Amino acid sequence: MQRRDFLKLGGFAATTSLVATVAPMAWGAGSTTAASAGRAPSALPVLSAAQWRRERRWQHTRFGEIAHVERGSGPAALFLHGFPLNGFQWRGALERLAPLRRCLAPDMLGLGYTRVAPGQSVAPAAQVEMLAEWLDALNIEQVDLVANDSGGAVAQLFAVRFPQRVRSLLLTNCDSEIDCPPPALQPVIDLAKEGQFVVQWLAPWLADPVLARSPQGLGGMTFTFPQHPDDDTLDMYLRPLVEQPERTHAYALGLDSNVLAGVEAALRASRMPARILWGTGDTIFAAQAPDYLDSVLGHSRGVRRVDGARLFWPEEFPDLIAEEARALWR
Repeated sequence: MQRRDFLKLGGFAATTSLVATVAPMAWGAGSTTAASAGRAPSALPVLSAAQWRRERRWQHTRFGEIAHVERGSGPAALFLHGFPLNGFQWRGALERLAPLRRCLAPDMLGLGYTRVAPGQSVAPAAQVEMLAEWLDALNIEQVDLVANDSGGAVAQLFAVRFPQRVRSLLLTNCDSEIDCPPPALQPVIDLAKEGQFVVQWLAPWLADPVLARSPQGLGGMTFTFPQHPDDDTLDMYLRPLVEQPERTHAYALGLDSNVLAGVEAALRASRMPARILWGTGDTIFAAQAPDYLDSVLGHSRGVRRVDGARLFWPEEFPDLIAEEARALWR
């Protein structure tokens, strides 16, 4: 299957509504936010790729050596990234929330710079068990969870498996039981089954940053502003995946089933405060998913929509993540 087939199936047409500034909104299901169109958000300080590399640490677990970056002190906040990214996705949020929390951004098994143990599964259920053991190794009992994309599926599974360990849950565009995996991901899974996803998609993007930021690339497909993944960011995300294609394909294949099947009842019974932030320009996940999540999370604080924002908008708008996290944590 070629790249153009994925674009057709996933509906990756260029969105005309772009996000700029977002005004605070009151809690409430169905609450929306108006955003200025056509203006990129102002430049804000974030950790550079070089800084991230210097601060990266590894923690030994039976699952492997878990790469992570940590900022701040106090109660812990755990940030879970999407596919094909790694913890670097949350650099802006860590910088802003470190005064309030011990912020940790790990690289999931099979992605980024985590060194996976031989023979270790990288499926979502294994990610959940890994996170629990990793947190134990860091002497962390409870976390505020913040998640995006496939990390959101892992966050829901973690909250169901270890409800006593989750103080709050902040979900952005991600899987839900009614949309897992989303149909737009199927071509990626098909290519991974053939051992061709890295060769046909990721390696060309790594070799050609212009292509990676085009409508046929990572930037054009999943970022609100395709220019945002600069060369260093693209290298940070793509190089480890291209250098270990078997591991990358294994991660994609781990998403080839509804890993959230049956979690609804447990989510309804949950007592953690939760909030859903959703970019309306996302063409990967179903438009009804945020309202579904709001309806099944037992203590949801409602949905806030970000007009025109695409799947990986949390990287582009860390101030919005920080604003909502502070409100939820209060």
